Amino acid sequence: MGFTRGWLPKIYPILDSSTIPSIGRQAFLDRLGRSLADAGVRLLEYRNKGGTDAEVFADAQVLRVAMAAGQVKLILDDRVDVALAAGFDGVHVDAGDLPPEQARRLMQIAGPGRIVGASASSEQDLLNALAEPVDYVAFGPVFPTTTKQTSAAPIGVEGVRLFRRAAGPQPVLVAAAGITLATAPDVLAAGADAVAVSAALFRSEDPASEFRQWLAVLG
Repeated sequence: MGFTRGWLPKIYPILDSSTIPSIGRQAFLDRLGRSLADAGVRLLEYRNKGGTDAEVFADAQVLRVAMAAGQVKLILDDRVDVALAAGFDGVHVDAGDLPPEQARRLMQIAGPGRIVGASASSEQDLLNALAEPVDYVAFGPVFPTTTKQTSAAPIGVEGVRLFRRAAGPQPVLVAAAGITLATAPDVLAAGADAVAVSAALFRSEDPASEFRQWLAVLG
């Protein structure tokens, strides 16, 4: 896909394992995945920092089957091998994971059109990521976050503008962390191509209904 803007939906969920109950986990994921696909989710990232490969693979399989009817693209955080084994569409790599170039080579085993994303928490991180063969760069935290452990300071809406200016007009930039429905329009207007949302969706009583509200506002 490369750096062609417009392929990414304006909003997509990051499902963090911390929001998934341990009892009835697989049934919960199945219901959640189907409801999100029905609500209009077209891309979802699954993040599980602490699970074993077997646990992450089991979760990923359930999500893939549950969301297949909605033709949802699925991205797995960190683990390229598990993403391939589970039949996911892409992988998101951070510092300490496989370098994006190696992740790209492995994902191509599954065929063309696979997605590779990277992260940035500083302008230098952003420039480094843009030199790699990635389809998008997710940056932040934009605001304080409770679902991802990070020592980086929130950059705010003005930081989004700075990242866009540093990147130039073409690269695909995703703003993440702490974004709410009230702040998302300003984040997009400041230059983000998309917002990735976790707590604002998955700590609500009905994530699918919450997502529909986001779609109604953001289009």
